[in-house]
Amino acid sequence: MYGKSEHRDDYQNVPRPVAAMARDLPDGHHIPDHHHPRAQLIYGTTGAITVATGHGVWAVPATRGVWVPAGLTHAMTCAGAVAMRTLYITPQSAWHLPADPTVVSVSPLLRELIDEATRIPVEYDRGGRDGRVMELLLLELAPRPVPALHLPAPADPRLADLCAAIRSSPGERWTTASAAAHAHLSPRSLHRRFGAATGMSLARWVQQARLVQAVTLLARGTPVTSVATGLGYATPSAFTAMFRRALGTTPSAYFESA
Repeated sequence: MYGKSEHRDDYQNVPRPVAAMARDLPDGHHIPDHHHPRAQLIYGTTGAITVATGHGVWAVPATRGVWVPAGLTHAMTCAGAVAMRTLYITPQSAWHLPADPTVVSVSPLLRELIDEATRIPVEYDRGGRDGRVMELLLLELAPRPVPALHLPAPADPRLADLCAAIRSSPGERWTTASAAAHAHLSPRSLHRRFGAATGMSLARWVQQARLVQAVTLLARGTPVTSVATGLGYATPSAFTAMFRRALGTTPSAYFESA
């Protein structure tokens, strides 16, 4: 696209601090585990993206991106058609950005800068107009507090298996008792271990799993009524109320504003 490569490997060793790639991906497209020497901002102007690392899972709509530090193994899955616009940044130029994966709010200015960056030649003139665009992009790419859909990944195999089961069936009524039985633990032990491993309660993790699934379905155009029913909510309003409590906005607004 724009006369540039659509393969990530072609952007890792260019003699510039920032490289930008545009690639259009279909619904359901999956990029398996990989890593690269540059840090990456994974962002799409349409659809939603789920990024999985050893730290956990993040789901973001088109108003947010996922920051992946250099060298971190990660996988990505698309929900809906995703117009991916991604940045590869040298660790030296990303010193002001988090050392752990995180969700980044994409402001209207940052969105336009990213779009322009994908049109700029890989070996741009650092002292010219294109170089100034990339410098401004790095300044605008700063962490901002934003409600994030994050599912921490526990290392304990029993808890990891439980979390995989919850993600597979988030609409089930997961209670402490049923989850403990699945993990072959007592309810007391599950409560203690789960909180220590993930930093959140089981109920909170289940809610986050439902929200991740909701964002995926909504990005594919699934009606709110169907999403609510599939996730075990009695009414669409009950689902919307939960969504607003967790993310500070309604499902429709979540996809419209950064």
